[in-house]
This record gives sequence, structure tokens and C-alpha cells, in this order.
Amino acid sequence: MQAIAYPKTWWEQIPAATESVELFSPNSPLLLESRETLAPVTVAYETYGTLNTEGTNALLVCHALTGSAHAAGLSRDCQTGWWDGIIGEGKALDTSKYFVICSNFLGSCYGTTGPSSINPATGKAYRTDFPKVSVRDMVRVQYELIHYLGVQKLAAVIGGSLGGMQVLEWALMYPDFVDAIIPIATSARHSAWCIGWGEIERLAILNDPAWNNGAYTEQPYNGLALARMIAMISYRSKNSYEDRFGQKKHSNSNLPFSHGGSRDNFFEMQSYLHHQGKKLVDRFDAATYIYVTRAMDSHDVTRNRGTLETVLGGIKARALCIGVASDVLYPAEEQKGIAALIPDAEYAEIASVHGHDAFLIEYDQLNRIVGDFLK
Repeated sequence: MQAIAYPKTWWEQIPAATESVELFSPNSPLLLESRETLAPVTVAYETYGTLNTEGTNALLVCHALTGSAHAAGLSRDCQTGWWDGIIGEGKALDTSKYFVICSNFLGSCYGTTGPSSINPATGKAYRTDFPKVSVRDMVRVQYELIHYLGVQKLAAVIGGSLGGMQVLEWALMYPDFVDAIIPIATSARHSAWCIGWGEIERLAILNDPAWNNGAYTEQPYNGLALARMIAMISYRSKNSYEDRFGQKKHSNSNLPFSHGGSRDNFFEMQSYLHHQGKKLVDRFDAATYIYVTRAMDSHDVTRNRGTLETVLGGIKARALCIGVASDVLYPAEEQKGIAALIPDAEYAEIASVHGHDAFLIEYDQLNRIVGDFLK
């Protein structure tokens, strides 16, 4: 009698649960770029696919500011991975070919050691006692994780925004370990424009009385929500918001904390921003936001290395730089400039109205662009 093939349940379709490992030790601590040390360091990560016997088919995915290690598939609480659209069999990051790794970076709050973690010296959350971290520190921890997983060489490193900053540092810090890089919607060094956005976002948090100089017991709702609302303006484009909202009014009678007008003057755009602010407060940490945005501001591939032309000109990995036509935060011109300085680099552009966030939305274009490059 032939067995009946029942459809897989959501639980059976989970490619991998988030795992964690403790790296570094008090006897061999992580030496940060600031010259401070940190140990132990817990790292949360997910993997998809199978590592080959040579350890050479690994592909590292680097996430952005508020991302996590959960890049693909369904989590145990039924949340789809943030880049599920391009990770999996038959997709650009093909798990039948690659062993795909995504780790939560150092300083975050999704399982890897950061400001919200418990300080072993005090038994309390680090908060503002956490040491300063940089993008290079994040990559140093990723390198340690990669070795723990048995990887001998990375076929490619890919990521957008802050993830793209990590990608560039991988090519410079470990040039013989990386075959190809794919930085998306990022920068070689943070612009004054982006530093300005980050400062406003941080001040929203720091000026919230609930921040309490970092000694908060509950998330400073107003400040963290406002920081996210400010950021959301820069993540999309004018046309994206105009197409979606225009001047449509919102009918919800429950006005948010900051709205002082009448219900007749509350717009869908405002409702969207307040919703995004609340969502972040429910899942993120204020001190983490401060630390990670400061790490982004300090990002500069030329620091202690030389000129931009010399540094990027020395990259040995095959490179595909991807820009977004409507990105106002990291303009496409910036991506073209990076590609122009990396030897034999390719440049591709995502045609989208969605601004910076297009690399998290335009899966069809990404599958084609990235898939063609990795063939």
C-alpha cells in the first residue's frame, strides 16, 4: 500500500531554529577596536542548507540596524525571516547549493551580547556600561563564529545598509577568506547626511525622561518610538509614501500619544508612523539603538588604512555593488562610487519607488541580479 504524502505543517517547514554559541573567554577575550575587552560573547545565528566537506560553500548574510539572525523560513512564533524572499531552494541564495549563515551582530539585542545583555560583573543589564563597538568589531565576532561552524572559506558575503558596511569590512579584514562580496545600499564611510539622521534619532531617545540616563527599567516608549518614526521617513521615498497614503484620513478614534489635533485631521501617514514606532518599542531596546547607530556613524573603511581609492582599490574579492534608484539615505551614486573604485566590480540598480527599504521588498529584482552574479 502506497503511503499518503501529507502536506508539511508550518512546524516541519522550519529550516533552522535560532541557535547560540558562547565565544571568547576571560582568558582570551574579544579585543575591541576601542581597546576595551569583552568576554564571554554570546552569538545568536541561523543556518540554512548544508556545509560541504571542504567547508567552502558557505555564504554569509549580514543584517541591518534592527534586523536579527532570523533571515529565512518560519520561526517558532511563526514569523517569516526578514530576507526569506531570496533565501531558499531555487532562490538567489540557493540553499541546495550554499550553506547560508546569518548571525545577529555584536551589540544587538536579538541573542548576541549587547547593551541589553546581563553584565557578568554586576548581574544587571549593561545598558550604558557596554563598551563602544564598531562595524569592524561586529565582523571580528562573525569571523570567530564562521570558524566555529567549520567554514574554511566564504563563497560570498552579502548585506544591505549596515549589513553592507559589514560586507565591505569582510573584504578588507579577511581578504583571503572571501571569494565575493555583494554590498547593497550602503556606504564606504558614513556621510554627514546619515550622521545627521542618526543624531536626531538618538536625541529622541536621550531626551525622553524615561531614558533616565540609561538606567531605565522599561523601554522609553516615546523616545524609541519617535526615533523609529524619524528613521522611517528616510527609509522610503516621497513617491512611495504619496502613492500609498496621499492625504487619506485615518478613521481610528484612538489617537496616539503625540497627536494634539482633532480626529478629523489625523492622516493615514501619521497612523503608519505611530504604528511603526510602537512595533519597534515592542521588539527592540533603546540603549542598543544608541550603540548601533553610533557604530554606523563611525564606519569608515579608510580609518587607519589610507585613502579611499587605495583601500577600495585593494579589494581582491569579486564584487557586485547594488544601489536603489530612489534611495535618499544611501543614494545610488554612492554605490556607483564604491563600484568604480573596486577593481573589476559590477554595478546593478534596483528600480523601485520604495527608497532605501527596496532591498527588503523587491525580491524579484534581487533574485535576478544576485542570482546572475553568483552563477
